[in-house]
Amino acid sequence: MHIVTGCAGFIASHVTKQLLDSGERVVGVDNLNDAYDPELKRWRLDELLQFDQFSLVEADVASRESIDEISAAVTRRGSKVDAVLNLAARAGVQPSVERPRDYIDTNVTGTLNMMDLCRALNVSKFVLASSSSVYGDSSIGPVSEDSQTDRPLSPYAASKKAAEVLAYSYHHLHGLDVSALRYFTVYGPAGRPDMAPLRFIKWIASGEPVTLFGDGSQERDFTFVDDIARGTIAALRPVGFEAFNLGSDSPVSISQFISMVEDAVGKKAKIKRSKAHPADVKATWADVSKAEKALRWTPQVNLRQGIQATADWYFANRGFVDSLDLGRSPSTGTDSARQAA
Repeated sequence: MHIVTGCAGFIASHVTKQLLDSGERVVGVDNLNDAYDPELKRWRLDELLQFDQFSLVEADVASRESIDEISAAVTRRGSKVDAVLNLAARAGVQPSVERPRDYIDTNVTGTLNMMDLCRALNVSKFVLASSSSVYGDSSIGPVSEDSQTDRPLSPYAASKKAAEVLAYSYHHLHGLDVSALRYFTVYGPAGRPDMAPLRFIKWIASGEPVTLFGDGSQERDFTFVDDIARGTIAALRPVGFEAFNLGSDSPVSISQFISMVEDAVGKKAKIKRSKAHPADVKATWADVSKAEKALRWTPQVNLRQGIQATADWYFANRGFVDSLDLGRSPSTGTDSARQAA
């Protein structure tokens, strides 16, 4: 049995579904907060609740009481927990500048609480959702896991770096086996409504202007969510303590990305330009050779395929998606994931 936090979030819901599809039992944890429209979280959760081997604990990982709530749920299930996948997070570069304490509470204190849960339940494996944003503005070539991570550009990035360092201390002191996964700009069906991929598809399909921050030359290593979920599950193997990049290793500019969305939707975009945000990095590019070797994982879905799959999901669920609150400003940054709750 596995515990997956942030199970109603973007990445975590796909990870949970892949685990359930393989016959695993999962206890999901989520507080269904309003970091973005909770209706999308409930939509994802409804899919998971169709599985008999799935159960939900509505709890906030940032609360110390969550340890007792999750422990009680696990005891009721009567199964040994093989791993805790802590995928719950406050995601988003720009909002973290405005509300940094929310990010520390969930991403740092929440990580501490879930590692203490591992100790309470005698769980030896911990998977941590980290982020490519820990690399800061590493815009020259692909970044490997030993690249500099001590110059974060946002409170979000700083919170992810802090979570990694805290996890290492638990590995050192308590023998916790940790895989810290640095996700690179995750997109796909049922993605976060505040992220650029879903917004761009909706805006272009509806004839609304696409808000583009900066000149469009900034590059992102867009990675399809099913590939990310496979990599997350592959990281359940024992590694001691290791960080792994999970990305496509094929960055494209935001302008190129918009062009691909136009092709998938069948309409041209109306561009509305805005100033670049100082917390957004110029480029992300993952060196995934470590994950390929240690986890036997490689990305399989190219960007055109992934965008088409995301557009198809949008059109199949257009009425629902159009009813969602997309928030104030899109994120084209490095923080897609996270996913989380």
